Amino acid sequence: MSDFNVIENPELELENSNFLTEIIDEDIAAGFDREIHTRFPPEPNGYLHIGSAKAIFINASIAKKYGGKFNLRYDDTNPEKEDTEYVDSILRDMLWLGAEPTGGIFYGSDYFDKCYEYAVKLIKDGKAYVCDLSPDEIREYRGTLTEPGKESPYRNRSVEENLDLFERMKNGEFPDESRTLRAKIDMSSSNFNLRDPIIYRICRQKHHRQGDKWCIYPLYDYAHPIQDAIEGITHSMCSLEFENHRPLYDWVINSIDFEKKPKQREFARINVTYTVMSKRYLRELVETKVVDGWDDPRMPTLCGLRRRGYTPASIFRFVKNAGIAKANSLIDIEALEHCIRDELNASAPRRMCVLDPVKVTVTNIPEGEVVYFDVQNNPNDPDAGTRKVPFTRTVCIERQDFMEEPIPKFFRLKPEGEVRLAGAYIVKCTGFTKDSDGKITGIECEADLETGNGMPADGRKVKGTIHWVSADINHRTTVMQYDRLFTEANLQDLPDGKYYTDYLNPDSVKAFDAVAEIALKEAKPGDRFQFTRTGYYCADTKNENTFNSIVGLKDTFKKNV
Repeated sequence: MSDFNVIENPELELENSNFLTEIIDEDIAAGFDREIHTRFPPEPNGYLHIGSAKAIFINASIAKKYGGKFNLRYDDTNPEKEDTEYVDSILRDMLWLGAEPTGGIFYGSDYFDKCYEYAVKLIKDGKAYVCDLSPDEIREYRGTLTEPGKESPYRNRSVEENLDLFERMKNGEFPDESRTLRAKIDMSSSNFNLRDPIIYRICRQKHHRQGDKWCIYPLYDYAHPIQDAIEGITHSMCSLEFENHRPLYDWVINSIDFEKKPKQREFARINVTYTVMSKRYLRELVETKVVDGWDDPRMPTLCGLRRRGYTPASIFRFVKNAGIAKANSLIDIEALEHCIRDELNASAPRRMCVLDPVKVTVTNIPEGEVVYFDVQNNPNDPDAGTRKVPFTRTVCIERQDFMEEPIPKFFRLKPEGEVRLAGAYIVKCTGFTKDSDGKITGIECEADLETGNGMPADGRKVKGTIHWVSADINHRTTVMQYDRLFTEANLQDLPDGKYYTDYLNPDSVKAFDAVAEIALKEAKPGDRFQFTRTGYYCADTKNENTFNSIVGLKDTFKKNV
């Protein structure tokens, strides 16, 4: 863990009880005297995402609440898509979130010897057998929701034959998929997971940690309870899709007869509007280059959110606000945006940046003269102080802040109209120029030089305030303006014949050659700012002199918690 930085997250605290803590409280009241021990078991076949943050928060915060331990255990039992790249990224993301694995870092593959040993025990106890059915035949024999499954013709092999075949599977004598080891449970069970599930398969694939030592690999439903029991996990908390797998989890624990038995309980995952969480979909977006890698700021991955400018505290606050329950729900992405906006409104320094500049010449400011105005760094933080912003004869404003033929209630710059340049003078438009296409190429104004940071002496009211940047003393930068990656809110329930990529937003990112105030030249990667009147931005951690939009200024989310 020394190679990664641990960030302290003030939001890693359970503020209210939930059904999981109530289960633990009931266990303790009934005499449970073991140290509470939880784990987060990600498969290293992709990057963690916002949904992973919920599982991390639940397991880490519960361990902390009860003074227990929290493990990181890589579920690396499937070598086909696993990679050390993902192993490293998972730990980096967890420590960035502030969820240090206080109980240690473990690998499911380190228990392969024990898994094999326990499989032999199950065979000897008549609870497992080697099956020669093909994958298609196994599916056919499994039955349906209304019809029970059929027993495999190999189900009643002798213990001796099963032991011999299983060892030969391990020794690599048989082709991939030619044989499996199956638990002998109940082919007529109403729970499909108990219809003689496969617990070992043949797979000649080099393992990122074990190399070529194994050519048979245990399946998750078999390996996971064994790993929990060996590590002393007391409460194995996982997402709701594993609820139907719990009887198999308990069957493995009881059949092997562990003295200290872990207890599996399930919670609802987080689903967020305009977002996909499936690793398969996220990997597809990366591999087809719809996005620029796993850390593309439009991705719901933790590295993508980090690069976009989200903070660990905002992510855990979002998880807490969403709640811990057993019912699946779809959370509005505005709830996540609210959390980071609320945090940055209080903490982010203000700076001015013009994304689509048009030049304004202030005709009564002498050529070459520079006036410096003291501008607040953050009006919500008295201790943030002020900075000096240079004002020159020519400044840049947003093109949309001028309208030749203004619409009603347009309180920005217009012919013969007045507007406040934020933190500086009130100016009046005296003229403008256009090109042959009617595009505004320049604006002329006259400043009321008595109004620098003050009101007009004659008491007149000026409603509009716009931001600006000196055209002579500034910092040229690239601003990446991000929108939602998808146009459909609920990607969990699409019409027949539709695929999630049918709803990709073609305008999810736009690049601007922006003009920013000179102070932004000193920004370091990861620094966050509020760009006056525009939104919150973060200095990109990959591309120099680039700022990524985090979230806009307007907050329409209404908290229901």
